[in-house]
Amino acid sequence: MLKFILIAFIFMIAPDAFAESGLPALTIESTDSGGKSYSLSLQVLVLMTVITLLPGLLLTMTSFTRIIIVLAILRQALGTAQTPSNQILLGLALFITFFVMTPVLTEVYTNSLQPYISEDIDAQTAVNNAIDPIKKFMIAQTRENDVALFVELSGGAEIEKPEDISMSILLPAFITSELKTAFQIGFILFIPFLIIDLVVASVLMSMGMMMLSPLIISLPFKLMLFVLVDGWSLVLGMLASSFYIV
Repeated sequence: MLKFILIAFIFMIAPDAFAESGLPALTIESTDSGGKSYSLSLQVLVLMTVITLLPGLLLTMTSFTRIIIVLAILRQALGTAQTPSNQILLGLALFITFFVMTPVLTEVYTNSLQPYISEDIDAQTAVNNAIDPIKKFMIAQTRENDVALFVELSGGAEIEKPEDISMSILLPAFITSELKTAFQIGFILFIPFLIIDLVVASVLMSMGMMMLSPLIISLPFKLMLFVLVDGWSLVLGMLASSFYIV
């Protein structure tokens, strides 16, 4: 946004200088189909700006949010403090996200990036083709009541079909739905470990060992249970299968 503001400010203070120099980076031509074609330099500028937004797009438009929250809750339920470390959890979440989003990314590459590189479509068509599969994925994971909430807050008209949802409404609705789903999964994961903590605390209380922390005793049992049931495979498999790729 700062880059665009700076460019707009320069245009306002020196329009004549740009008109005389005729910078090719700012050339915009009309196409035969009625669209607009931007010069390569301006496209690179826009591309570099979009790249700076990639972390935000990763958090708000993919499966990363649900996965990282569930993994963080799982670590809290195990009571292993900083094990696995944040770097390991982030790396694991990124690779699972890439696995889940592969069908969507493949469709984006086939219908948008590859034709644009081959100059079969213009930039605007490429952007639309890239947004469509991502939008379908987000709609499949978003609850109707969350969409209705943000439609009501925006004061917009009622949406008749999912394809009519704008990205300004879909993005917050998608994030809200992902947070709800992540906490629901985290609650289910927390229950067996909570039961172990309660049992250990009750046994220690009955033995009069009130000064001994139950976490010290319950941690080995929770780790043993998690390993015996092949917990990592179950959790990661459940997370991957919780998404419906369309």
